[in-house]
Amino acid sequence: MKVTIDLLLKMKEKKEKIVALTAYDYLTAKILDEIGIDLILVGDSAANVIFGYETTLPINLSEMLIFTSAVARGVKRAFIVGDMPFLSYQISKEEALKNAGLFLKAGAQGVKLEGGEQVLPIVEHLVKFGIPVMGHLGLTPQFVYQLGGYKLQARTKEEQEKLLKEALLLESAGCFAIVLEKIPMEVAKRVTEKLKIPTIGIGAGPYCDGQILVLHDMLGLSEKKFKFVKRYTDLSTIIKKAVKEYLEDVKRGEFPQEEHSFKADESC
Repeated sequence: MKVTIDLLLKMKEKKEKIVALTAYDYLTAKILDEIGIDLILVGDSAANVIFGYETTLPINLSEMLIFTSAVARGVKRAFIVGDMPFLSYQISKEEALKNAGLFLKAGAQGVKLEGGEQVLPIVEHLVKFGIPVMGHLGLTPQFVYQLGGYKLQARTKEEQEKLLKEALLLESAGCFAIVLEKIPMEVAKRVTEKLKIPTIGIGAGPYCDGQILVLHDMLGLSEKKFKFVKRYTDLSTIIKKAVKEYLEDVKRGEFPQEEHSFKADESC
């Protein structure tokens, strides 16, 4: 069964956790989909884990659309959300609509954008024209310089009330879900209980309706380690071991052998 917005809402109602991960290519997306991941975010985190940038700001729209179309070709069940990169939706509502539409043309079923009150007119405009929107509050990486780094957000009572207010406003504007990033778990719990739409947490504790991680972080491929990430394996070490064995085999002349080679009279 294809995951839809209605299904995500029903999962919240039934208190069934929504499981989400990032993906940026066909083969990875295919694996995640076959395993049963509910929502795949084609994240602008590709700026960090694919391109090696320090922030998500440098990645551009054309690059995000390439990743989205690759992911879409590998997915049959999961709900695909395209992450709108910096300056692809902030300039005007018309520009945001055009760019969000390109994500749907590339194979996404919705888009994600960051911010609270300042993006409400954009959210309403996109939803009016049939584009599902996921919100993003708390630590919003596209605001990293304004926030002074990747710090825990919503620490004070005032900040917590502002976050709750903005979450409710995003819901009223038509968001089908909201990502809550790097906020105290008790704040995420309160927001989750107040909203009718699902919350998807990352570094926001266990009380959200769902969880998302950057795939490269949870697989142990990323160089950085984060408190809110559980590493389920250490692919970096596994890959290094395999590549080292290949290097040594080739250097010693042990690969390729006859079994890996072709003969002139062999049928291809």
